[in-house]
Amino acid sequence: MIYADDLGYEALQCYDGLDFATPKLDAMAAEGVRFDRAYASPVCTPSRVSLLTGLYPFRHSHLGVLPVHKGTRQKVDFVKMPTFPQLMRSNGYTTSVTGKWQLATLEVWPNHIRNAGFDSWCVWQIWRDGEKTSRHWNPTFNEDGHIREDIQQRFGPDVLVDYVIDQMAEAQASQQPFLIIHNELLPHDPIVETPEDRRLKRQPRLAHMIGYLDQLVGRLLDAVERLGIRDNTYVVFMGDNGTHEVDFDNPEFGHPGEQKHTRHTRAGNVNGGKFDLNDAGTHVPLIVWGPPSVPAGQVCDDLVDVVDLFPTYCELTGTTIPEALRVDGRSIAPQIHGQTGTHRPWVHHAISGKGDSVFDGSWRLSSQKDQLWDARELPAESPAAANDEQSESARVRLEKVFQTLHQNASQ
Repeated sequence: MIYADDLGYEALQCYDGLDFATPKLDAMAAEGVRFDRAYASPVCTPSRVSLLTGLYPFRHSHLGVLPVHKGTRQKVDFVKMPTFPQLMRSNGYTTSVTGKWQLATLEVWPNHIRNAGFDSWCVWQIWRDGEKTSRHWNPTFNEDGHIREDIQQRFGPDVLVDYVIDQMAEAQASQQPFLIIHNELLPHDPIVETPEDRRLKRQPRLAHMIGYLDQLVGRLLDAVERLGIRDNTYVVFMGDNGTHEVDFDNPEFGHPGEQKHTRHTRAGNVNGGKFDLNDAGTHVPLIVWGPPSVPAGQVCDDLVDVVDLFPTYCELTGTTIPEALRVDGRSIAPQIHGQTGTHRPWVHHAISGKGDSVFDGSWRLSSQKDQLWDARELPAESPAAANDEQSESARVRLEKVFQTLHQNASQ
């Protein structure tokens, strides 16, 4: 699984985005299944905890960014909340993770990644010897408990892709089934030069970081082909939350309807992004590629919540979820294979300070000020009209969802 950092759906051309070039991801979608309506919470920690545990944010209670960049002693408790990597490791899979691990301060909790279910890792250690570290150039990466001292002159995302390819090759050589969660560091700010920027002597831009991410995805797909493992290897690409809009300077700014950070799609303009409890902050790309059983070029319009990946990965790998383990997700393995799957009537998101919301594909009810949004003409959203029969019906329906969710929050 390639988990991009701060990448909304509109950043990909295959999602009708108009501002960025993503030829490798577009080709991945053309050769696999693209999920048109995949959603996650609008910031990293709640999304990543939901991914690993299969729990909605109101249930796992991590609604804000865990302040690892400040050296916090807090951690996400993966003993109390089991993960699918733990289950898959018990099922005979070798498990690895890379990149962003903003779920515990490793200097304080050096065994946190192993306890979360991973045998091996190469991750950005955000805090070291009382100082904040770098993730891009001169990166500080913790590999299996030791800081790598051989990568000072390298670009961090390149190092991580090398690690992923090495892990796949080792697993293939030992005929070992594997799970790799590749927490890509791009395109999260700061906006810095990529190796391609340095080669071409050009200024850094968000578009260039997204373009370099796209190239790295291509490297990984090529490696799967080269190793001869495509027929039994699923590759999943997903964003963790919406694009951080302040990183994009809209060249059309000042024209009618054009805000400073507006992004553009064939369906209309996208305003807002990361931290926003709306479509721009929660709508993310999700593409699955790999075996012949994945139909090429298929687009699935079903609603998908990030919590759905937990049971999906378990089903794809024949991993049993214990009956006593509560998981909020529902498997999309049938849809990955072009079949009809379990219908999801709504998705759930949350972020500290802005409450939570439920979205049914047309209407979004936010707990903050009990606001109902009309999302029938996405990417545009507007406050629902008062005294309208359809909006009132939607409000009643989604309020019942909220009531049921919060009644069951502690169960």
